[in-house]
Amino acid sequence: MSMFSWPIRVYWEDTDAGGIVFYANYLKFFERARTEWLRSKGVHQHSLKISTGGMFVVTDTALSYKLPARLDDELLVTAHITHAGRASMQLQQEAYKVVADEKILLCEGTIRIGWVNAGTLQPARIPSSILDVLK
Repeated sequence: MSMFSWPIRVYWEDTDAGGIVFYANYLKFFERARTEWLRSKGVHQHSLKISTGGMFVVTDTALSYKLPARLDDELLVTAHITHAGRASMQLQQEAYKVVADEKILLCEGTIRIGWVNAGTLQPARIPSSILDVLK
């Protein structure tokens, strides 16, 4: 499965009192990259919810922090599917600092997203038309 990359700049609001990216913000960076990955595949989450009555939700995460990012750093956040089932998918994501065309790994994580009925939040099967586009 192909790797998707999305650039992100570290802003003041992303940092803590020590001037480094607050650890939970990597989850936000990963979310942005997953959303843009879906958009690059023609899948817009709001439209998807309206047209199918379903939506993706995060069910599990595991992150490993390697090095800190700081204010104004240019990051490259990646996403790629490592497993796709009928009701959920697992993605591997990384955040790299980009310095003179070199990528330095800062954080990596595994994210599982599941498909649910948007009204009841009960697990459901991912529509095959969506799976076909994402694989």
